[in-house]
Amino acid sequence: MKLNIYFLAIVTLLVSGCITTKPDLSRLYEQQSERDSYNPVIVIHGFMGSRLRSRETLIELWPPGISEVLSHGTHALALPIESSTLKAKASDVEAYALFDQLGGFDYYRKLLTTLSQIGGYKFSQAGTPAHAGERRYYTFIYDWREDIVVSVRKLDRFINRIRRDYNNPDLKVDIVAHSMGGLITRYYARYGTRDVLYSDEFPVNNYGASRIRKAILMGTPNLGSVGAVYTYMNGFSVGSYGLPTELLTTVPSMYQLFPHPSVPWLIDVDGKQIPEDLYNVETWKKHQWGIFNPSVKQRVISSASDRDLGKKRLKLLQDFFAHQLKRSERLSLALSIKPEKTPLRYIVFGGGCELTPARLLIERVAGKEKVRLHPDQLINPREEIDYARHMLQPGDGRVTKLSLISQEFPSSATARSQKIFLPIHHSIMFCEIHTRLTGNVHFQDNLLNVLLMAE
Repeated sequence: MKLNIYFLAIVTLLVSGCITTKPDLSRLYEQQSERDSYNPVIVIHGFMGSRLRSRETLIELWPPGISEVLSHGTHALALPIESSTLKAKASDVEAYALFDQLGGFDYYRKLLTTLSQIGGYKFSQAGTPAHAGERRYYTFIYDWREDIVVSVRKLDRFINRIRRDYNNPDLKVDIVAHSMGGLITRYYARYGTRDVLYSDEFPVNNYGASRIRKAILMGTPNLGSVGAVYTYMNGFSVGSYGLPTELLTTVPSMYQLFPHPSVPWLIDVDGKQIPEDLYNVETWKKHQWGIFNPSVKQRVISSASDRDLGKKRLKLLQDFFAHQLKRSERLSLALSIKPEKTPLRYIVFGGGCELTPARLLIERVAGKEKVRLHPDQLINPREEIDYARHMLQPGDGRVTKLSLISQEFPSSATARSQKIFLPIHHSIMFCEIHTRLTGNVHFQDNLLNVLLMAE
């Protein structure tokens, strides 16, 4: 009888020790020791993470609503193109607020609430003088459609305004960046406001690194995402609202999420790698992908007032695509070369429990080529092939762990692997999907610990 009682007591202790599954942040940080000064925190959102509206009418265009679609149509989000330079021009659309929540689905609100209610940070607008000992956080809002270099230059002006807020020209900020926001942070740290994507030379100046104390990356596709390629090929849908391929062709940041040039990204139905160069426009022409898809071409031509104008528009989009494809390739290389000095090392967070698309697959159905993102899409799979193992990798549903920590597939050539460098201080993986990383309590716990601890 006594033995049974002891056994029951041990079991009770073991079970009770497993009941608590998440930390109590309020208790953990209520006794946080005060410091004389705290570095301001800048939260940077990811792709599609800002609200967009018309400057003229102030009508919100993203996230979409029925009235906005009826009054403006999908063309309103297309960026105008300068034909002589093949650059995207400024448009009537502006980013004005964080896309923090939609339909009860949280993107950034939980993170901001934790910073303010638990971390003691106060939301501030750049341009407001700071007070001694004040904990501040800012949200950097940028137009997610634009080229990363354009966003980097806006980030630099934003940080300079914050430095003036603190009356400190040497002030360093802490950056918390989600998804594509991490790529913006990394480019800024290495090259500052200089555009190095017009040549194959990438002179690192560490301009931004001298202005950043700590950089936290969440779910950043450091080696890109095949999901971005698939989305571009097929367009993006939100309910009944769609961003077709011809619109996405005008969005430079879309290309800048593509997989790193050295990452194997395409296989056949036998599970074998197809050595196609993602960044060679001839690959896209041969397979009739994207803006070279006959259906897309016909839509572009027929949308114009006459056929000649439609053909001219199509030619402009195809030239723009080729130009942006090259810039995207150079961006991947510019972010992965190993510089002589690395004054800033990143703290990386991400999900590792969700099987995530890592390679696209080409399947021929009725004589036509189809690109598959997920094994479930195959019409005629071969029983002996483990497509999940060939196509998927652990990650957060959108970004694989290997992309997050900037490591290639085990099958990649060693010579290529040596070209990829990401200075990571440490990385923390947990079970969460991409869009909910910022709201995960374990991430928030570690984030506050990083931000509030001394140097």
